[in-house]
Amino acid sequence: MDVIDDLALERQVCFALYSASRATTAAYRPMLDNLGLTYPQYLVMLVLWEHDGRGVREICRALDLDTGTLSPLLKRLEKLELIERTRQSDDERRVEIRLTSAGTSLREKAAPLPSTLACATGLSPDEHVALRELLTRLTRSLRDTPRPTPTHGEENA
Repeated sequence: MDVIDDLALERQVCFALYSASRATTAAYRPMLDNLGLTYPQYLVMLVLWEHDGRGVREICRALDLDTGTLSPLLKRLEKLELIERTRQSDDERRVEIRLTSAGTSLREKAAPLPSTLACATGLSPDEHVALRELLTRLTRSLRDTPRPTPTHGEENA
């Protein structure tokens, strides 16, 4: 009788998610190269295309990033003349991010990307929706669950 090894790589949800994430990003890469964007920059643009004129903190929350990670992305997008960063006159600490006309018009070029990637997955539209909903539920669940305490020997790992 075969013993099921819970530590076998192919049984790990974390590895399946990692592999799927890498494969998805790799599938996006040539399409994003045509737009002149990296995948993280594309995510920022998605947030702004959905609702222009957001604060840095709002974008951080939407993408689950810290400001130290987001700031270089914004600087690069500004250098590409896709966004403008403006300090609010009533609160110097608040920086508003707005699309430029070039950033707004890039949306049209990006419009086919989601359906192109959806087709590349080989999933049906219903499976695609179900996968996204399952991953969203997984993310929420893991964020809301207290972290386990280390067991003996993990403290120094």
